[in-house]
Amino acid sequence: MPDARSTTTGSASRAVRPVRRADAERSRAAILEAAIQLLGERRDIGMAAIGAAAGVTRQTVYAHFASRDALLSAVVDRLTDRTMAEMDAAAIDEGPAADALLRLLDAGWRTFAEHPFLLDLGSNPAARTEDRARHEPVAERYARLIRRGMESGEFDARLPVPWLVATTVALGHAAGEEVTSGRMPVERAAEVLRVSVLRVVGWGVGEGAGGGAG
Repeated sequence: MPDARSTTTGSASRAVRPVRRADAERSRAAILEAAIQLLGERRDIGMAAIGAAAGVTRQTVYAHFASRDALLSAVVDRLTDRTMAEMDAAAIDEGPAADALLRLLDAGWRTFAEHPFLLDLGSNPAARTEDRARHEPVAERYARLIRRGMESGEFDARLPVPWLVATTVALGHAAGEEVTSGRMPVERAAEVLRVSVLRVVGWGVGEGAGGGAG
């Protein structure tokens, strides 16, 4: 017959684990939100300051993130997830392809406009491989939408879809660099980006342009 005290202790231990996990998840989320806020004010903000803003110790920050680079990578992942949610809410399979393309651009641009430090993080050579992986689902959405525009005759079908996707992403980075360098305000850069991308995909010249480009 099992000892009642050991059974009770085991049950209590199992009950505590979900509580601890929930506490850890809340702590991690608070650290990420504090990092996002502080990075917008100072790119070189340290782990101790982030922990203080999150209401945890420096040791707790390191318990969740082994290094500052690991924390920055998690920040980018968190903001990428938010961007993807906004892109999915843009209903890119509905309405004219040109309108849907602008909605998709706006969804991505909003994240940069709110968190311009992302451009600096993406320029770190150590982060480029991760950055390319993060861009894959974004590129897939652009490719799907551009193909739809070609099929409907809205976009020029003579150019390869991968080229148009890469150019669109590059234009987004260029617009971001214009803003962070102070050469262009956010609103103007967004406008220039929209016009440039529509020209790149050949909006208005697609009809009768010939077969698809794959």
